[in-house]
Amino acid sequence: MKSLTLQVCNKCNKNDAIYKRYYSGETLCKSCFLRSIEHKVKKTIAKFSMVKYGEKVAIAVSGGKDSLTLLYILNHIFKLNELGKLIAVTVDEGIDGYRDESLRIVKEFCSELEVENRTMSYKELFGTGMDEAMKLRKSEKTSSCSMCGTFRRRALDVLSESCGADVIATGHNLDDHIQTFFINMFSGDVERIGWTYPEPVEYGSSGIKKIKPFLGLYEQEIIFYALQRNIPFQSEECPYMNESIRSDIRLFLNRLEISHPGVKYSMYNSVLKISEGLKNRNTTKKSVKCIVCQRNSTSTFCSVCKTVAMLSNNLDSDK
Repeated sequence: MKSLTLQVCNKCNKNDAIYKRYYSGETLCKSCFLRSIEHKVKKTIAKFSMVKYGEKVAIAVSGGKDSLTLLYILNHIFKLNELGKLIAVTVDEGIDGYRDESLRIVKEFCSELEVENRTMSYKELFGTGMDEAMKLRKSEKTSSCSMCGTFRRRALDVLSESCGADVIATGHNLDDHIQTFFINMFSGDVERIGWTYPEPVEYGSSGIKKIKPFLGLYEQEIIFYALQRNIPFQSEECPYMNESIRSDIRLFLNRLEISHPGVKYSMYNSVLKISEGLKNRNTTKKSVKCIVCQRNSTSTFCSVCKTVAMLSNNLDSDK
């Protein structure tokens, strides 16, 4: 980003600008930039009715920039408006040399903010961690991100339910949202696009909801906010991340944004309209109970139980 020290913030018209929001043309000073991010989060929460007064919100905190920044901002909003109670929930995937640092960062930051933090591991819930799962899989067609995503969603559900939470908040941002759209398109899962509409829907026997307050924020804006607020976060990336098509889509969209500033924001608005239309078409779809875990599923065996069974069978075949 080019130096903006000679430009004046066009929000307050008095301080030097430190950030330019290319999709809107705004040049912002530090205080105006920070307020704009916090305002966007509050606006997203209100627009999609993500949180009701008095609800307990479990924030999925991994130790990365998005989740720790989400924890910081929601903690500020909840204390300011006395909305409800927050609890930070962290999933330990069992990746040696990677997860240890993030668990430490999360623990220290939660202590600083005086927010309770609870942790659950894949090992205790599924009997295997990611390092072991990667050794057990027989085919690379089952990607690391596919397995991890399946396990993570279930672990967050179980952990949040055990805390008595009404809502699960995740740090998925605008970039994540449009990447997921393309992944679903390329894999033929058009129906899943409707599931991504950000209006919270109660699901499962506990009636818990999932929300994404960062949906309207660029990833780079969140990074810049974290740096300006001195929020600690793990910068090391997951060692298994490059197996996913998501990495290729991320690079493509970032290159496109450089050449055509604001294109990702336009995509985001288009994805919202498409997902809303598909959501309304999917209202007649009924869920069933997985015959193994008895949780809601779209088929007789849920994706979690299928993955656990696959890994178990591979372990037996090696004996």
